[in-house]
Amino acid sequence: MPNLTFGWHMHSFPVDGSSGPAFVGQIRHTLDRIHPHFASVWVDDHVMPWGAWQSNDTPYLECMTTIGYFAGLYPNLHFGSSVLCQSYRNPGLMAKMGANLQLLTGGRFICGIGAGWMVEEYAAYNWEFPKPAVRIAQMVEAIEIVKKLWSEAPASYEGKYYRIDNAYCEPRPDPIPPILIGGGGEQLTLRAVAQHADWWNFPGGTLENYAHKLDVLRGHCDAVGRDYDSIGKSWSAEAISLAATESEARRIADASPYKNGPIVGTPQQVAEQLQKFLDLGVTYLIVRLLDFPRTEGIEMFVQEVMPLLKRGT
Repeated sequence: MPNLTFGWHMHSFPVDGSSGPAFVGQIRHTLDRIHPHFASVWVDDHVMPWGAWQSNDTPYLECMTTIGYFAGLYPNLHFGSSVLCQSYRNPGLMAKMGANLQLLTGGRFICGIGAGWMVEEYAAYNWEFPKPAVRIAQMVEAIEIVKKLWSEAPASYEGKYYRIDNAYCEPRPDPIPPILIGGGGEQLTLRAVAQHADWWNFPGGTLENYAHKLDVLRGHCDAVGRDYDSIGKSWSAEAISLAATESEARRIADASPYKNGPIVGTPQQVAEQLQKFLDLGVTYLIVRLLDFPRTEGIEMFVQEVMPLLKRGT
């Protein structure tokens, strides 16, 4: 089995009504306990929460500045954006911010990017929200600009939506951060993965759906002449409810508003469910435990689930 890498999907807002400073303390409390065991931390790119937590006074951490702060505190960890919404920053600025993070962290930035989806956020911040095909085309142009600025000096590019003209991004990142595309749109997004991405990520959902997306991605790779195996396959297990007993794990899951394909059970049961994704080809597993800000779940994951997965249960 290929080497398995673990990432922690950090919460970007408190789920228990905590203040902003208290929430930052919750994250540090968790990272202090788990950072030796994970390769990376992944930070969402939104500016306000959604769904059951959406309110006027819920604190929310911005992605890139949050990465900069925590990367300085935990120098053994890589930090990934999960995923940058191409609409929220000019592509040239996004490239510069990524290059700067790569410099300041000594090469520990992973550039995840997506087309954006949260219409309420777009409306609240007065960002244009075009139809999905346009947002995906904009994402592709943004990626092409990022790659130009990271590899050429000066760099110029003129697309339908974005352009740069004799632009410099110095110092250019060395090494160049991997580009991860997040999303599962079968006609356009997965084709963009085949053409432009180093890694692909899909959050949550069923095993059958993930397997189907992989088949679609393989077809796009064949169509564009890309080696399917050269693309890193990651999966975000966004809702893991783990406890010593199945009944306690189900109680935690039932109490959580996260309902995106929860993985529920004892360490053995959770490992068996996750192993099925690894058997499909996932080599980068990004996890979020539902009992946060408690750390019992994530510590049990480290101590009991990780060893089972590393040896294939």
